[in-house]
Amino acid sequence: MEIDLNDYTVVKEGEAEILMHKKNKVFFNKAQVNNRDMSIAVMRAYISKRKQEHEAMLSKRARSSGKAPEKDVSSEVSKEETPTENGEDNGKTNGETSQDGPKEAAKTTYEPARRELKPPRVLEALSASGLRALRYAREVEGIGQVVALDNDPASVEACQRNLKFNGLMSTSKVESHLTDARVHMLTNPKEFDVVDLDPYGAPSIFLDSAVQSVADGGLLMCTATDMAVLCGANGEVCYSKYGSYPLKGKYCHEMALRILLASIESHANRYKRYIVPVLSVQMDFYVRVFVRVYTSASAMKNTPLKLSYFYQCIGCDSFHLQSVGRSLPKNKSVRYQAGVGPVVPQDCTHCGKKYNMGGPIWSAPMHDQEWVASILNGVKSMKDRYPAYDKICSVLTTISEELLDVPLFLSLHSLSGTLKCTSPSAAMFRSAVMNAKYRVSGSHVTPLGIKTDAPMEVIWDIMRCWVKNHPVKAQSPEHPGSVILSKEPSLQVDFSRHVGSLSKAQVKKEARFLPNPEKHWGPKIRAGRQITSKHVSLIGHEAVNDHLNGHKEAGAQEEAGAQEEAEGGKEEKQEDVSEDDEPELKRQKTEEDIASTS
Repeated sequence: MEIDLNDYTVVKEGEAEILMHKKNKVFFNKAQVNNRDMSIAVMRAYISKRKQEHEAMLSKRARSSGKAPEKDVSSEVSKEETPTENGEDNGKTNGETSQDGPKEAAKTTYEPARRELKPPRVLEALSASGLRALRYAREVEGIGQVVALDNDPASVEACQRNLKFNGLMSTSKVESHLTDARVHMLTNPKEFDVVDLDPYGAPSIFLDSAVQSVADGGLLMCTATDMAVLCGANGEVCYSKYGSYPLKGKYCHEMALRILLASIESHANRYKRYIVPVLSVQMDFYVRVFVRVYTSASAMKNTPLKLSYFYQCIGCDSFHLQSVGRSLPKNKSVRYQAGVGPVVPQDCTHCGKKYNMGGPIWSAPMHDQEWVASILNGVKSMKDRYPAYDKICSVLTTISEELLDVPLFLSLHSLSGTLKCTSPSAAMFRSAVMNAKYRVSGSHVTPLGIKTDAPMEVIWDIMRCWVKNHPVKAQSPEHPGSVILSKEPSLQVDFSRHVGSLSKAQVKKEARFLPNPEKHWGPKIRAGRQITSKHVSLIGHEAVNDHLNGHKEAGAQEEAGAQEEAEGGKEEKQEDVSEDDEPELKRQKTEEDIASTS
């Protein structure tokens, strides 16, 4: 099929090039280069980790077979619940064996073909232009087949056009299909080692099928751009989509990450599966999580221990978490029970106001520091292959210094705003926390975020001592700040500079929070929608004016062409009408005139 290159713009990103239609027929957002680069970095780390796990499993099997060759290998493998070569977990417990019996299972376990680790199969559920799938195929070493899906004919056509535009290697590694991603994932359970969900808006409708299509030990990558919903603007909508109720707070973007993780875990649990997050990031205008999916009915029971409800005071910045469940030792096993609560009284002990309750959210670690270090090292070693190197490197650097076991964070400016006082410097506040023998770190979400395991009593004592040295104007007695300051601090606070008050990145003067590279770096208009003046905030005045002017010119040309065709058609029709047909034609026109006037 021939195409007019004048109607397209060539977009190059990484090692891939695509043809983008000038009329916004297929969605593309330049700002998502950060998303795509981060995904490639994680996928490279996953392929390396997958290979290491496979080699470790083979050596373990070889050692066990060497020590006890006559032992029933199949029953040993079934008890271990270790991933197989293609990433699948055998899922057998209580001495279960295959249908062919233990001898047959032992025979097939050590076949040479089974020893080979097949390249990972990747599913891009919503491909649009196909740029992401192309970059995976061209840039990720050791990758297998990439399946790109979309239920929009224009998007599939664009994807196939871009595959041909990028040459033979792309067409051999990437296949594009016009289908509903949910149906495809449901009909291919545990078929893909990597599943990538990056929809326009909420991913909630895809999660149930996605957790079923990922192989055991596989990687699920998921993006959510409906930040207003996840951050508490529409709590009831968030609850209907994700099963968690959000609260408005300075930590709302991290809360969005934890709500998404809790939702994925909930969907996975329905199929005796669970997730292990390796990286969770908030960048630009979206959140993105990278989790591994496993199958284990016993491990799934730990889910209530990873989820928590949280209470946010409506008067001050105090918040508290309450675990959904708890575990108790029972002989040689574990007994699971409901969480003990409430963890807070009816009124806030600091300011006397009420609490709002939200959740449940994921309260377990949302990163794996070993993975983060591996990803960061990989990015630094291949600097030239990441168009958004500076951004993803800065985000990974900040994440590598976060406290893993501290959900959510405090805002230094918000604490000062509650007391109506000047804000201490971040280094001074962190020094006070560390001198009180508590841990503290920053957050990758915001430069003002403070993660600490210090209780709120200690935090407010630090602020009380700060206000004593930096007096504030008197407020009304009912004001939350006045109530907090009316109490004497029970802690002697030391504001002297602590050696660890600055992070390693700050000491090395490494960039952590970078500005946007250009104006209007954010979400873009959904494909197919007509660009109007109301889209100025998304793409800018120049882009809107250029599009409207081009649209007017195109419209004028189409109107002129249509008029010429109509006139030509009238002339041809008049020539074809014979004298015998003239009375009939006049009668038709008269009837049309009468109908129009009536």
